[in-house]
Amino acid sequence: MTMLTTLAIANYRSLRELIIPLGQINVITGANGSGKSSLYRALRLLAEAAQGRMVASLAQEGGFPSTLWAGPESISRAMKRGDTPVQGTIRKEVVSLKLGFAADDFGYAIDLGLPTPDSTTRFGNDPHIKRECIWAGPILRESAQLADRDRSLCKVRDGDNGRSWQILSRHVPDYDSLFSHCADPLRAPEVLALRERMRAWRFYDCLRSDAQAPARQAQIGTYTPVLAHDGADLAAAMQTIRELGRGEEMDAAIADAFPGARVEIIVENSRFSVQMWQSGLLRPLSAAELSDGTLRYLLLVAALLSPRPPELLVLNEPETSLHPDLLPALARLISAAAQHSQVIVVSHAARLVTALGRMREAHILQLEKELGATQLVDQTALDRPAWHWPSR
Repeated sequence: MTMLTTLAIANYRSLRELIIPLGQINVITGANGSGKSSLYRALRLLAEAAQGRMVASLAQEGGFPSTLWAGPESISRAMKRGDTPVQGTIRKEVVSLKLGFAADDFGYAIDLGLPTPDSTTRFGNDPHIKRECIWAGPILRESAQLADRDRSLCKVRDGDNGRSWQILSRHVPDYDSLFSHCADPLRAPEVLALRERMRAWRFYDCLRSDAQAPARQAQIGTYTPVLAHDGADLAAAMQTIRELGRGEEMDAAIADAFPGARVEIIVENSRFSVQMWQSGLLRPLSAAELSDGTLRYLLLVAALLSPRPPELLVLNEPETSLHPDLLPALARLISAAAQHSQVIVVSHAARLVTALGRMREAHILQLEKELGATQLVDQTALDRPAWHWPSR
């Protein structure tokens, strides 16, 4: 399993520049408004680059200008001390939103900026991708670069000697990532491999447990090694977990949270539904009868015990709807998932953070704001992982 070691974000919402180390289990926490959601969205944006949807995703967030850092370009020591008010200055740098990561084997960074004014198009506010780089190892160096996209030109290292460059395209659209145009299995296998890895990252932040949640209804079932983002195929996913060899783990996780309880999957006319037996009851409860918290916990069980675990699994506020007494069991479930995946949990539930913090492989990353900018608590310049952004 390949693991991300560094996540880097610059000029995205409150993340003026945030460079954080990552481990096997990573818990992003902090007060309301500290930047947890922005960090989660930035990570999703990185994944969207591999799907070719980054510009569209920025549009859904209100457009490129609204996602940029809204504070001054630089914050002086006098501003930090409170001696002078926070105020804008004459801009010296280009407008830039940058995202990147380093892993055990590859690193990737993308730089988006404003387009050149053009009266012939009505898409003048769409961001343009100015630079993209893929490199070998944890730090971007010229000698380690494997692929380089500079505006519309995309080139990769020559496979024969590794010292010269081979141009793959001179016409990459400003709104498209190199992953969409340069993932050639023969000439650029590293680009293809990284694209497929990022496409397999899994995010769960909208598992539905409301009264109209699809998981409460019987659904046509097929083999489901990956739970849907909204949990609609819960019953089929749980049956797949059982048939593909992780049924005992699933039963144990359910009993850990609800002693004496067990789940059955009922199939009628190819429609799968969930029933849950609970201690002291004479009949099982259907999914429609389960509380929001109980159903959400079952959804998390199906997500975290996937028979096809991803290299990276990201959970945004998984504690939603859960009673605090369920959080230690959820922490143990996350720990079990971390045996097969790198896990990032965004949470403000103190009990869950504490339970995860007791685990040897866990990194607690607490965020705070200073003058509107998100930073990692107690992180100094010397504590930051080594990181270099590609220049324009």
